[in-house]
Amino acid sequence: MPEKQYCAALDLLARKLLEDEARLGVAFPYVTGPSGAWETLPASLSAGYQGAAWSHGNWFCGFWVGLLFAAYLHTGDEKYRQLAEERLRLVAIRAEDGNTHDIGFIFYSGAKVAHHVTGEAAHRELALKAADRLRRRTVTTERGAYISAWGPLDDERGRRSSAIDTMANIPLLYWAAREAGDGSFRLAGEAHAITTRAAFIRDDESTYHAVEYALPSGERARGFTFQGYADESCWSRGQAWAIYGYVASYAATGKREYLTLAESLVTYWLRRTDTDLVPFWDFDDPAIPNAPRDSAAAAITASALIDLAQLHPDAAAGKVWRGKAEAILNALCRNYLATEPEHRGLLKHGCYSKPHNIGPDAAVMFGDFYFVEALCSVVMPGRFKPLPVIGV
Repeated sequence: MPEKQYCAALDLLARKLLEDEARLGVAFPYVTGPSGAWETLPASLSAGYQGAAWSHGNWFCGFWVGLLFAAYLHTGDEKYRQLAEERLRLVAIRAEDGNTHDIGFIFYSGAKVAHHVTGEAAHRELALKAADRLRRRTVTTERGAYISAWGPLDDERGRRSSAIDTMANIPLLYWAAREAGDGSFRLAGEAHAITTRAAFIRDDESTYHAVEYALPSGERARGFTFQGYADESCWSRGQAWAIYGYVASYAATGKREYLTLAESLVTYWLRRTDTDLVPFWDFDDPAIPNAPRDSAAAAITASALIDLAQLHPDAAAGKVWRGKAEAILNALCRNYLATEPEHRGLLKHGCYSKPHNIGPDAAVMFGDFYFVEALCSVVMPGRFKPLPVIGV
């Protein structure tokens, strides 16, 4: 029975988290190295330019907080909640970070989860503070508006840049709109989704990783990649981020066009993923089949599909999407769990950034988080994340 497999994966998570917490100090894991051990970064490390190069900083720290809360729900053991609360205090300073869209990731997976699990008002306020900072990254143009991925916003390079990853940051804005009763958060998120649809999605429903806009017109100056194989290739995790964000956009607005788009994007993703159900890191890497896979891309897609199934107005279609989600989760549990003691992540064979040789075949923190989010949505629906519903 699949749920037995899923609970076994959560058991493994809980055990590894405690083992790792005993040796991490105040640092946060982000990717495993060749030995299988976690490499770490301080939560305070923000993004920034190093000459012409952009460093993303620590955008992983919230995921660790979320995993601890998932273990708390799964085990009922208060020590996981205590550890999660302690970790969240280390992360809290990033709510004022004006350099990156990734505060959406950090506080969607951290403070938003903390509030949902505990009901503590302080966690709610922290998540809303981060959502406000993310909303301030909105850049308006003659054609519409988008959320700049990489700042600071007083730097022209930052103002002109956007990334497909931002589609998975805007769920924090949609949550804030509902939580605070403030529709301006939803408007900012949807404006970004509209502009991204026009600038990022190709005719065949594949996606660019990044776009540079011309200002003030808002026309796409160029589409390019930072972590994919080539500018015109389709980076599989980028496609997964888009799926996740458009499912969230459908939930937030109830507009059928986002549901249709999410289904088109995932149909492309599935068509180009073989029977393993875990895609290669980039669908267009000429080295395939001798190329790394990306279990994180599979986990993100599975989590999005569970929500898509729940939200779909056609029960038969919803059942199909739920079956696809569970097939991906089953494949991850069967072939990608890191059961070896020396391998500290939960999912093996994620690919953080092959072009930069950072975790090209590793556990990655976001892969573990979205895998666990999907597992929790099956075995304890509504407890780790709110059940998806239409509209604010």
